[in-house]
Amino acid sequence: MKIGELAARTNTPVETIRYYEREALLPPPARTAGNYRIYGESHVERLQMIRHCRSLDMTLGEIRRLLEFRDAPNASCGEINALLDEHIGHVATRITELRALQKQLKSLREQCLQAKAAKDCGILQTLSEAVDPPPRHDTTHKHGLLGPTHG
Repeated sequence: MKIGELAARTNTPVETIRYYEREALLPPPARTAGNYRIYGESHVERLQMIRHCRSLDMTLGEIRRLLEFRDAPNASCGEINALLDEHIGHVATRITELRALQKQLKSLREQCLQAKAAKDCGILQTLSEAVDPPPRHDTTHKHGLLGPTHG
């Protein structure tokens, strides 16, 4: 199948498929004499796994590791368990961050309980005040509020 059919079957934008190829998450497809990419069922299955992992907010690095294990079916799954445990920790941290963000937003919303002129809006006044930003989660793993958004 060509890339458009792969995209349709997996509900994945063509550019995302190409991105996953560049990141070596998808193996290079065969090419026709006219240089069109030709994909097989193995690409569909692999892309579906990648998309499922992304829906679980896994990073490309985590997905790459899981794919390595998928490609070595006789390997021990102990490291897979450890990877998932670590990801669960990232999710817990993100939940904590999101709760703190929600609390900040609710507090901000309380600054303007009724509509008035924008110049008198407590929300705008509060947002204009200089404050130290809250500590950010370690983004080296691309989790947290500024985590990955591609694909």
